[in-house]
Amino acid sequence: MRRLLDVLLTTESAQRTRLVQAAMVLVALSVAALALLVLAAAGVAPVRPVLLWALVVPVGMLAIFIAIRSGWSRRFEDPSLTMAQIIGGSAACALAYGLAGPARGGVFLVLMVVLMGAMLSATPRQMHWGSLFALVALGAAMLHRALQQQALGWPWTETVLFLLVLTMLPAASVLTARLAAMRQRSRRQQQDLEAALVRIRELATRDELTGLVNRRHMRDLMEQEHQRCIRSGRSFCLAVLDIDHFKAINETHSRSVGDAVLRSVAHEAMRRVRVSDAFARWGGDRFVLLLSDARGPLARGGVERVRNGIGQMHVAIAAGELRLTLSAGMAEHHAGETVEQTLDRAERALQEAKQQGRDRLAGAV
Repeated sequence: MRRLLDVLLTTESAQRTRLVQAAMVLVALSVAALALLVLAAAGVAPVRPVLLWALVVPVGMLAIFIAIRSGWSRRFEDPSLTMAQIIGGSAACALAYGLAGPARGGVFLVLMVVLMGAMLSATPRQMHWGSLFALVALGAAMLHRALQQQALGWPWTETVLFLLVLTMLPAASVLTARLAAMRQRSRRQQQDLEAALVRIRELATRDELTGLVNRRHMRDLMEQEHQRCIRSGRSFCLAVLDIDHFKAINETHSRSVGDAVLRSVAHEAMRRVRVSDAFARWGGDRFVLLLSDARGPLARGGVERVRNGIGQMHVAIAAGELRLTLSAGMAEHHAGETVEQTLDRAERALQEAKQQGRDRLAGAV
């Protein structure tokens, strides 16, 4: 049963709501058609008009359902075709009122289903105009019947039913306005929640200052790359990079200048790494570069590309410009070792680069 409903109504939330609305109206009008046919068979309702109504109205509503289910209705501003359902359903109810004879009071139940279905997606404006149309259509049907029965005296039944409609339809409009406001508030809350979740994910995986992958997320990425390499037999490299004399920059110029330097380095580095690689702020002025599916020579070229890009930078400060250099240590992952062991070798290579005079890359393979 669930599979059948998924086929008929789809699994997309918005589209399913539209189809549920159309299905409610379709079922209500189909039941009304069956009731009119029973009345015609009993001799209470005229046969030919009832047959015509029972053929045209449900088929027309089925066409609306198919238009929504096929996606054809998406080309319109209102893909639910709400006004078509309200106007078509109200007109059908008005005609049924004139055909149902003594059972005409049941028409109001069908009209209520039409309006309830519309409430699922109608705007207040649509419901106001739709209710007005229903009121005029049913009022015309009642007036026509009252004129036919005028020889019998004052049409008390039609008067009472019209007052009922006059009360019911404005109430439906007010309720729809409340529902529309609730839907809008719910959508705003959902959008706020989605934005908050995106922000939380960003905070969990990104460094707030530079926008780079943070240390915690980088460890996850390195472990994922490690597992891929175990399955594929390929290798990867890790590089640890450090801004030369960064402490002196902070002490000489201020911490805000140091922050600007970190952001500039992050921006320039991201322009020069491959899409498949990951560049993270490891802490302070230290960065880690994960070069996926790369062995020593290729990875070395990637690290040097980053270093050379940083070396060509000019960071503007109040006192002029800063020239930056990077020291880097690189290690290729060996089969059988852990990520931490590879990272430790890259750290040792970085210390070697600093001992050799900085502004260089030392590689451990």
